[in-house]
Amino acid sequence: MNLKKLEVATLGGGCFWCIEAVLQRVNGVEKIISGYTGGTAPGKPTYREVCSGLTGHAEVVQVTFDPERISFKELLILFMTSHDPTSLNRQGGDIGTQYRSVIYYHDESQKEIAKLVAKEVAPYFENPIATEISPLATFYAAEDYHQEYDNNNSSQGYCSAVIRPKLAKLREMHADKMKTLSSR
Repeated sequence: MNLKKLEVATLGGGCFWCIEAVLQRVNGVEKIISGYTGGTAPGKPTYREVCSGLTGHAEVVQVTFDPERISFKELLILFMTSHDPTSLNRQGGDIGTQYRSVIYYHDESQKEIAKLVAKEVAPYFENPIATEISPLATFYAAEDYHQEYDNNNSSQGYCSAVIRPKLAKLREMHADKMKTLSSR
């Protein structure tokens, strides 16, 4: 029996629909769950509560990936170039701490790699990197209707206006890292 050793990354960069749509198209990504983490409000948060900005939680995706096909470092580079890591608590029209750029590390190795990637990509941006690097606290899966959002709602205006340009950028910058249509 051939069992793959999969790893998990937890990332936030604006609306989780965007990060999910981008990273689910990357070779080696096995599964993505949209959710919330990083806050201090008690209990499992709802989307409405997180959107209020009062819970302290960020919209994130938890990415299960095969490190033999894509390393954590490569995944972070794709993540950092798929959103604006220099924007504090904002991605486009999404404003608030729940939309912060953040890497939640699962262990010390991920922490060190995250710091390294932030330093390596910094020269490619005009402004300083604002991405938070913090230990993962409790992760809460978002409501079912947020999962696979772009795949299930591709005709929605948000998908056309916000997600499609991010996917075009991914294809332009990282075509060699993308899944083929048959492997999705």
